[in-house]
Amino acid sequence: MTRLLIIVQNLPVPFDRRVWLECQALTRAGYEVSVICPKGTGDPSYEVIDGVRLYKYRPYAPGGSKFSFIAEYAYSFLATVRQTLKARRHGRFAVLQACNPPDIFWPIALALRWLDHTKFVFDHHDLCPELFQSRFPDGPKLARKGLLALERRTHRTADHVISTNDSYRHIAIHRSGKAPENVTVVRTGPNPDKLKRGQEDAALRRGRKYLAAYIGVMGPQDGVDIVVRAAGIVVRELRREDIAFTLIGSGDCFGELVALRDELKLNGHVEFTGRAPDDLVKTIMSTAHVGLSPDPKNPLNDVSTMNKTMEYMAFELPVVAFDLRETRISAGAAAVYVTPNDVSEYAKAIVELIDDESARAQLAKVGRARVEDELAWARQERAYLGVYERLTGGAAAGLGG
Repeated sequence: MTRLLIIVQNLPVPFDRRVWLECQALTRAGYEVSVICPKGTGDPSYEVIDGVRLYKYRPYAPGGSKFSFIAEYAYSFLATVRQTLKARRHGRFAVLQACNPPDIFWPIALALRWLDHTKFVFDHHDLCPELFQSRFPDGPKLARKGLLALERRTHRTADHVISTNDSYRHIAIHRSGKAPENVTVVRTGPNPDKLKRGQEDAALRRGRKYLAAYIGVMGPQDGVDIVVRAAGIVVRELRREDIAFTLIGSGDCFGELVALRDELKLNGHVEFTGRAPDDLVKTIMSTAHVGLSPDPKNPLNDVSTMNKTMEYMAFELPVVAFDLRETRISAGAAAVYVTPNDVSEYAKAIVELIDDESARAQLAKVGRARVEDELAWARQERAYLGVYERLTGGAAAGLGG
């Protein structure tokens, strides 16, 4: 059986939905899949889930400063090397897939290419130079140049690049010089059979009539503070006591966001669940009336695909979002678009959409249809598996081990 290795640094698997969809697609196609990633809370160092071997290391995140990223990534690289050696004991890998951020795993690809003739696929999730620029607008130019160099080296080392949207594909081709035929767009489409509206639970509205929900990472560039501040405007200035806010997820800013909520005295209005199990997520999404995509406009977000937006659409939730290039491409007519980074306008858009039941129903219908007809993972899966068929000769049962 052909053995494949996937490296992920920023999220544990199967919590990383995109990577887990990829793993499931590959195992169904007959490949043997191993994954190296950080541990989530309570995760063992090694486990097998649905036939996928998961090798996990203890995460290390020293903080959000410019220099802490270097320490974190150096640690992650060394931990990944160790886990790669452990996984390789069962046999060589036909293909290594590295997912970013960060863009640091190409030396492992080169080593496996030299040892085992392993092919290298780069699954381009984030733009690391733009991520740094968005987090540290006044950061040193040398750091951004270094990140550009790492991105370019990763692209050029890869036998094939998988881009999450056409903006990323354009960067791979025009910024890194990758041949167009070696770059394939595979969007992170939701699985509409699993992500669909179910039974609601009115208790999750905490005594209020309406619920606005957020799901996703809570980092500096994700704009979750905008949701908290918008909730403050909804409650204090617009005097709406009938709207509850539930925020699902975690990240570097989780503690700061909870503190902001408390500072604004929104404890009864804004609830943080942390990372939640799938059943709870489904119930919250089935109970909510709107989905919140507060990603502010910056060099990263404007050209990035937001997975949460498509998940809202799968759950038939109309979306409130800032007017970003790739968000419009993903959501189309399933969202209400607000002037980028205007918190007051964002708050007003939430209230206006909640008060317009017919508009909500129309946007929900458009969003669900768009997921089923265009964005569903089943449609993206074909392109994804096509990359592996090309690199492995079209057979999933070629390498023993």
